[in-house]
Amino acid sequence: MAFWIASSPHAHNQAQTSALMRTVIYALVPGVFAQWYFFGWGNLIHIMFAVVTALLAEFFVLSLRNKSKNKTSGANKPKISSQLFDGSAILTAILLGLCLPSLAPWWVSVIGAIFAIIVVKQLYGGLGHNPFNPAMAGYVMLLISFPVQMTSWQPPLSLMAIDLNLPNTLSTILTGFTSEGYSVEQLRTNIDGFTMATPLDTLKTNIGLGLTVYETVKNQVFGSHFSLGWEWINTAFLVGGLLLIYKKTIPWQTPISFLASLLICTFVAYSINPDNSASTMFHWLSGGCMLGAFFILTDPVSGATSVKGRVIFGLLAGLLVYVIRDFGGYPDGVAFAVLLCNMAAPLIDQYTRPRTYGHQLNIANSREVK
Repeated sequence: MAFWIASSPHAHNQAQTSALMRTVIYALVPGVFAQWYFFGWGNLIHIMFAVVTALLAEFFVLSLRNKSKNKTSGANKPKISSQLFDGSAILTAILLGLCLPSLAPWWVSVIGAIFAIIVVKQLYGGLGHNPFNPAMAGYVMLLISFPVQMTSWQPPLSLMAIDLNLPNTLSTILTGFTSEGYSVEQLRTNIDGFTMATPLDTLKTNIGLGLTVYETVKNQVFGSHFSLGWEWINTAFLVGGLLLIYKKTIPWQTPISFLASLLICTFVAYSINPDNSASTMFHWLSGGCMLGAFFILTDPVSGATSVKGRVIFGLLAGLLVYVIRDFGGYPDGVAFAVLLCNMAAPLIDQYTRPRTYGHQLNIANSREVK
């Protein structure tokens, strides 16, 4: 007897794919607004470039696929509007745009969106067949290929010595200079004359130089609490993620197990060596932690599908993020952890899928027949 299962994404709230994608996009709004408030227009501009590029790339591939299908089957050309505007390409572009440095060149978001849609999504068969999260695969490709542009993070607007309004931001992204002639490096220099970096990068660099966590957090980029700007951005993504759980758009097991795993790892490390280990709240509220927990790891296509599998998937991701942040060469590690867990998802599902009802009885009967 053969059992046929429809391709992912699978959901239990009986909503169409387009409705699910729209719900996730709406839940991203608080985080997008917070990122705009603390870091300016850059990420909104990159989201715009990425969305336009993703839709054009998706239209190009779907057109080629439909044309090839018509030649072999002789059927009328099917409409591709439903596939093009199902929301998956737009969501991928928004996630990619949120992860990029706000002052990165315009071609970074364009190349990333093309790679995410054409290579990672469509070449594997389209929505439901891609083994990796397209946005994270595109981000990692950019990070490895263009490390200078992908590490040019600007400080929060409150620490910038130069006013970065919409025209200046757009000019910087398009040309590399503001309308007054300031370069990206000059924009990244704060009022004290020091080039700024993200809190995670600052912490990793200073610990490598022999400074303690207590000495490091005196840097202005950490603000009054854990991570100036980023703490509120992560809180906004947390609010959006909780809304998705409430609406039953995403399963709760993956994000909760991910945050629990990161809590256990950071608590143990902080208890053993507080001078060289940051607190759990710093790890939770820095970088892409909450965005990864609720909007990326919960991808129904590239993640684990069984309940136990989702728990293991989240625990593994939290462990990997901690290992990469503390011992790896990259300060954040969420994107790399997601891709590694995507590779492990089929194996996790293989050993955690629920046993079919009557499976043991069938095995006993087959042995008697033999």
